[in-house]
Amino acid sequence: MGYYNSSEPKKKRTGYFASSFSGLIAGALLVGVAVPQFTDVDAAAENQPRTVETASGIQNVSDIVTTDVTEIVDATSAAVVGVTNLKTAQQNPFMPAAGAEAQEAGTGSGVIYKKDGGSAYIVTNNHVVEGAERVKVTLADETELDAEVLGTDVWTDLAVLKVDSGSISTIAEFGDSSVLKAGEPVIAIGNPLGLQFSGSVTTGVVSGTERLVPIDVNGDGTEDWQAEVLQTDAAINPGNSGGALINSQGQVIGINSMKIAQDAVEGIGLAIPINSAVPIIQDLEAKGEVERPSIGVSIMDLSSVPQQYRNSQLGLPEDVTEGVVVSEVAPGSGAEKAGIQPYDVIVELDGKAVNSVLELRQHLYTEAEVGDTLNVKVYRGGKLVDAKIELTESL
Repeated sequence: MGYYNSSEPKKKRTGYFASSFSGLIAGALLVGVAVPQFTDVDAAAENQPRTVETASGIQNVSDIVTTDVTEIVDATSAAVVGVTNLKTAQQNPFMPAAGAEAQEAGTGSGVIYKKDGGSAYIVTNNHVVEGAERVKVTLADETELDAEVLGTDVWTDLAVLKVDSGSISTIAEFGDSSVLKAGEPVIAIGNPLGLQFSGSVTTGVVSGTERLVPIDVNGDGTEDWQAEVLQTDAAINPGNSGGALINSQGQVIGINSMKIAQDAVEGIGLAIPINSAVPIIQDLEAKGEVERPSIGVSIMDLSSVPQQYRNSQLGLPEDVTEGVVVSEVAPGSGAEKAGIQPYDVIVELDGKAVNSVLELRQHLYTEAEVGDTLNVKVYRGGKLVDAKIELTESL
């Protein structure tokens, strides 16, 4: 099953691990076309006659059709903007680099969620602005604004931008994603395939809630994280990343982020639930990063260690086949203070079995906070050892 980009509980914190994680969810291509049953709002009262005069002088009478969808789009679409990632093109090594102009490296979408004084704040996906030298925001009326990237988070694939608020009048309202039900109608607004289709509107339903999607952060073929997402069949394509998934009350209940891309798959798109996104957004806006707890170790899955080394190097009993191997301990970390050593094999945290790096990371980032003390069980030289590790802020 493939997951492709379209150009993310308790606050999660960033740990000290063996692998270098350069970027998270590479992005978002929500696909599918399914039209929910939005009901017309008092069609007799809302439909107003309109007279159109042709070149021949003959007058044709038509109606202006107003529905729940059109009213929601009218009220919210201006809060969805285009986000352009600008990078300087690679120069000929024999030509001077001075004067080179940044060029478009990718486009996505964003949602204006706050206006405060002379500034407005926009949430988008991390992968939309990742590696950008400059970021440009394009409003619904085609006004272009330079944006400052306040902070990004690879684990949730979220980023927060700041722009001048002088040209901005429409702000999105966040809803409550925890009360969503399968079958509930939703609207997706964004910029599929770039700014030429800006403000595109698609409709669908919530296909499922609390879906867990495995993510390979560093492209090594190993799952590093499981993102909790909403599933929808509203059609979203490349460029929709960071756009709004809106409920029937006109509230943003998700930030569009991914799609499942397979020849046999149709209409499975994914969005970051807004309840999960809000604390991340607040941290990024205020501090430019998200605090996450760290044990202070570099680790790897026991399953990746050949069987002969499990016995000769780790001294594990034959029946211990899953866990997390400590390869390095950071100086001054909670793990070092607790006596954790290289080649220890972590098998339990706070009474819960830990079978992989993914499970350890999920426990830290969703169930623990900086300052907490974890009860840890490790195998050391074939013996089970108890330790207490105080979690510190990630380095």
